[in-house]
Amino acid sequence: MSEAPGTSDTPDPLDAFEEIIAEETDRDPDLAVIEAGSRTLRTQGGAPQADVPARPEDPEVDKALREVETELATRWGETKLEPSVSRIAALMDVLGEPQRSYPSIHITGTNGKTSTARMIEALLGAFDLRTGRYTSPHVQSVTERISLDGAPISAERFIETYQDIKPYIEMVDAQQEFRLSFFEVLTGMAYAAFADAPIDVAVVEVGMGGSWDATNVIDADVAVVTPIDLDHTDRLGETPGEIATEKAGIIKQDATVILAQQPVDAAQVLLKKAVEVDATVAREGLEFGVIERQVAVGGQLLTLRGLGGEYPEVYLPLHGAYQAHNAAVALAAVEAFFGVGAQRAQPLDIDTVRKAFAAVSSPGRLEVVRRSPTIVLDAAHNPAGARATAEAIGEAFDFSRLIGVVGASGDKNVRGLLEAFEPIFAEIVVTQNSSHRAMDADELAAIAVEVFGEERVQVEPRLPDALEAAITLAEEEGEFAGGGVLVTGSVITVGEARLLLGKG
Repeated sequence: MSEAPGTSDTPDPLDAFEEIIAEETDRDPDLAVIEAGSRTLRTQGGAPQADVPARPEDPEVDKALREVETELATRWGETKLEPSVSRIAALMDVLGEPQRSYPSIHITGTNGKTSTARMIEALLGAFDLRTGRYTSPHVQSVTERISLDGAPISAERFIETYQDIKPYIEMVDAQQEFRLSFFEVLTGMAYAAFADAPIDVAVVEVGMGGSWDATNVIDADVAVVTPIDLDHTDRLGETPGEIATEKAGIIKQDATVILAQQPVDAAQVLLKKAVEVDATVAREGLEFGVIERQVAVGGQLLTLRGLGGEYPEVYLPLHGAYQAHNAAVALAAVEAFFGVGAQRAQPLDIDTVRKAFAAVSSPGRLEVVRRSPTIVLDAAHNPAGARATAEAIGEAFDFSRLIGVVGASGDKNVRGLLEAFEPIFAEIVVTQNSSHRAMDADELAAIAVEVFGEERVQVEPRLPDALEAAITLAEEEGEFAGGGVLVTGSVITVGEARLLLGKG
């Protein structure tokens, strides 16, 4: 790990740009994806749950959860933003600053944030730390956004947390020009639940951006930036460098910054911010990275270079080169948290690292949910994510005929998404999910026809019909011909397909 920039005996990391360019791996850089006081042992053992929670079986609990969901739905949605942390700061103040009662690892970037957060969580848990993880959006249930010890909090605990802080939410609402948003309330719930647990470390994914994101009321010891690409350009900027300016807001004074490979203009912005706040920087391709990667049954076998040395024969049960790079970033983040490369030179225990990575899951990310034909779910929703998914599909699966089911949001670069998938889809079934943000199926079809040609596009506005049509198309070559279906385009589409296919 490099020393803190800005000191008299260390070179300015801005002088190392030629090194960054020279040390890039074959992966397109535009693609994605410390000891702190006394700790308690995890109270819930075992690997993180591979699945996401279903609706509560108890009718009364289900009713109470629906009431909370209904109240949350009356607030500003996640796409309506007012760039300020004043409301969430006010809520933290009346709650007694719960986010200050534990150290944090804060994660921003464009793609790979949730998978990286899950890997960090698994590693910390394997070292007997109680973890709290806050990620978004959810695949199926809002409760999965807040996890303790690797598992989503129960519906009962979610309801209880909301009811506990509801009076304080209403108090802040009355004092502010705008009410707390949906995401701000959930962020407050997460920080309160973590303090109540209590946890040893929080793993927090930003909702959007960084500086004015609601999560940014923490001062994380470790800031992680996954690959930055173009997304939410109407709010964050139209170039990776402009977007990085907003995301750099999570880099705090004297923190350690873990940088995934970045476009050069984004890297320059992030390194400049690190210099300004005397942060220590570790860069993928220089201080850490992927040394070797082999495709394996159900995932891949990795040799990772961490801040403290090499970690050979690490099995990761996730597909795609981008997940290997996410693993390298996650490992470096956890090493930095434990002081590896700074206070201590030796690496983390290799057997514990292997055990942790072998237990990682990431629902809705190249997730196989059915065989004959094989149905894969992936939440890619922007061109960079789609390119990474397309590459991983070609590497991990041997489909003779792949049918795409795509339901996208209207505020995304849908043409770029479809163009990324065009080379791997024999045919595409366009559909729409139940969200008010969903692009109309006919509108999506018009763009798909321009990309794929009319003969390769089928329109099924209802997702169940789209799945049935795609399965029929995949089976046209016969039972043993190797046809498959990829459902993608939106986290919401993937979550609804997951339910329809019997997961959760």
